[in-house]
Formats: sequence, C-alpha cells, structure tokens
Amino acid sequence: MAEGSKDQGGVGTTDPEEDSPNMIVYRKIEDIITRIQDEKAGGVAIRTVKSFLSKIPSVVSGADIVQWLIKNLSIEDPAEAIHLGSLIAAHGYIFPISDHVLTLKDDGTLYRFQSPYFWPSNCWEPENTDYAIYLCKRTMQNKARLELADYEAENLARLQRAFARKWEFIFMQAEAQSDCFPGCVNTTEMDIRKYDVFVPKKLKISRIICTQNQLSPVHISSQPARKPTKEDVQKEITFLNIQLDRHCMKVSKVADSLMSYTEQFMEYDPLVSPVEPSNPWISDDTSFWDLEASRDPSQQRVKKWGFSLEEALKDPAGRDQFLKFLESEFSSENLRFWLAVQDLKRRPFQDVPSRAQEIWQEFLAEGAPSAINLDSHSYERTSQNLKDPGRYSYEDAQEHIFKLMKSDSYARFLRSNIYQDLLLARKKGKSLTGKRLTGLMQSS
Repeated sequence: MAEGSKDQGGVGTTDPEEDSPNMIVYRKIEDIITRIQDEKAGGVAIRTVKSFLSKIPSVVSGADIVQWLIKNLSIEDPAEAIHLGSLIAAHGYIFPISDHVLTLKDDGTLYRFQSPYFWPSNCWEPENTDYAIYLCKRTMQNKARLELADYEAENLARLQRAFARKWEFIFMQAEAQSDCFPGCVNTTEMDIRKYDVFVPKKLKISRIICTQNQLSPVHISSQPARKPTKEDVQKEITFLNIQLDRHCMKVSKVADSLMSYTEQFMEYDPLVSPVEPSNPWISDDTSFWDLEASRDPSQQRVKKWGFSLEEALKDPAGRDQFLKFLESEFSSENLRFWLAVQDLKRRPFQDVPSRAQEIWQEFLAEGAPSAINLDSHSYERTSQNLKDPGRYSYEDAQEHIFKLMKSDSYARFLRSNIYQDLLLARKKGKSLTGKRLTGLMQSS
C-alpha cells in the first residue's frame, strides 16, 4: 500500500465532498461534541478522577453525557439518548478508558473525548506508517500474549527499511501513543529490545527540541535539526530526573506495603478470620451483618477507625463520633460540608443545581452561617464551576477540606478522650462477654 500524502498540518490532502451523506453526519456529530466539551456554555465538566494509586485525568462519566443529551437535545426517552451516545462512540468521537466496547453506558463508566486531530471528518487515508507505529507499540511492552508473530516481525523489519528516513518520527509517535494516562486501555505490550529494533541516536535530540519548544511529536518532522546546547542537555537531565522520581518505586517497597495492608485487614475478612456470632456468607444467620450496621459498634469496628480517616467515615457510627468530636472543637462545619457534597453526588440530576446553590449559601457565600476555611485556588475553581452547577462542582473544595481534616482534626480525634474511652469500653465489654460465655460452657 502506497504511503498517503499529508500536508504539514497532518490532515489528509483529499478534499471530501462537503455534501456527502457521511460528511453531513460527521459535521452534526462534531457540533454536538463541541458543545458537550464547552464547559463555559453549559457543557459537561471534564475532570480528574482518583483511582487506586493514581489519578485518571480528562474524563467524564457516561451518566453525565446521557443527562446532557437529554437536557440539551430535548430527548424525552433516556434509551434514545443512550442510543445516540452509542452512535457517537461507534464513530470514534468518545471512547471508554476501561474496555474496547464502543458504546455509551448510563452509569459511572469513564470516557474520554477523541482529539479533533483524529476525527473521521479529516478523512485520513490509510497508510503504512500507521501499521509501523502499531507494530512499534507492540514491541514496547512486556506481555507474552501481545508478542509479535513471525510475519509481523518480518513486516516490522521491512517497514523499518522502507521508512529509514522518517523512522525517528515513527518511533516517537509510537512511544507517545503507548505512554497512556492511568486508566487508559493499552493494547501494545512487549519489550522493544527483543527484536533489536533500531533506536535512532538522534532521538534524545528530538526530545530536547520538543521539550524546549513545547511541540507535539506530530510537528517534530517539520522542525530544522540543530545541535543541542549545554542548556538543552541540562533541561533534558532535569526533565528525566523529575520523571524518574515521579513514576519509579522499588518493588520491595510495593511488596512491603501490600503485605502490611493485607495483615492489617486480615482480621476483618470473614472468609479468612472467624467472626462472631457466625459467618453469614456460609450460614443462614445474618446476625453479623446486623451488628456491623448497628449504631453500637464493636471493639473491632472502633479499632478500624484508627486505620485512616476514610475508614472512620465509612462507618456510620464512626462518622457520628467524629462529628461529635468536631462539635466539641467548634469545627463541625468541615465534616458537614464534606457530607453535603457526598450527598450532592447521589442526588437526581434535576435536583443538583438547587442543592448546589444551597451548599454555597450555607458554607461558602459571604456571611454564610457555617463558613469553611477554603484556600483561594479552590474557592475560585468552585465559584467558576457553579456558573453551571453539576454533581462534581465542589470536587476541589471537598478535597481541600478532606486533607485539612485528615492532617489536623483526625489526628487529634484519635488522641481524644472520646475515641480512647470508646475503644477501652469496647475492650472491657468484649472481655466480660468472653468470661460469661466461658462460664456458661463450664456450667453446662
């Protein structure tokens, strides 16, 4: 297949018929996508979501997209909105980051918008460079299931010879595309050294030029080559040191952390450690679940509150005790704000704007009855978000307040008489209960 021609902008030079049926559909879809992404004009808020040990940037949930379609396109049936969203996904304008199924789901599934550079309306012509980039990405990772077949290895060597002059550009494109954000689907996993793929010596120079001029890999080929200066090399060294500190962690530390976590929570796993009065997962007795849901916590539950603030807030009794402690310190507004924002995320979509304004008036407005201490950055972001209120308008403010409670109030809570007395009382209660059970067994 002949290599397709591209102009400097990277878009195919073929001029499609503007009135063709496909082009009309593309233009309509792109108009909808542009409106969805325009947050200032009532679009969907694009945010960063916390995941396990990482953050997933620039994503939206399927439920938010469906609600936007219903609200802005006057769609009455949610099924029709889901169908329209799935058609948009099928054309490649949005894609899920957790699987390869190009459909839209009305739930918390995370999606990302495709870059306009790759929209179908640009009428890309298939070319061998795309296949070369794909094979390069396959060789950059380390899973055996994605190992190149013999014919693919031969094709990679053939393409490397054919594109010798632009192989540096192809390699950098593959490297950029394989370096996915956390949470992205990565379909190319294998070690590049296995097939001795040639890595150009000029690659570092191109990286330096790209870093200095803030250019994307797409435009590197159009830049004049030059000899890197001492300042360029120093910038490259600094950049690589930052990346090394940011992404690398010793396997031994990861293993120690995992083992500590497992040992800490082992006694709380009913399938590993025996529970009283009986394990509801292997018996018909549900008394254990009733005890776990009660407002009178056991010694084991109280002890678990000391693991982290997250564990304390998961337990209704833990929330009550922590709120009681904050009231004694006259800072209960922090936890009440955090709980109000959590409740906002679960509200029906039609109730979100009014509830968001109520939270603002109660905690953030000038002269608010329960004013919270918020930094200027979070305050500005929140005030901007409330111009078009959504479930996640208070995300920055909530995160700031949580960190404040975790670093300050929570540590004092664990040292307070409220927590220590409760922990000691539960220990005594458990000891007395054990003695009574032992006495009953001996008497029988």
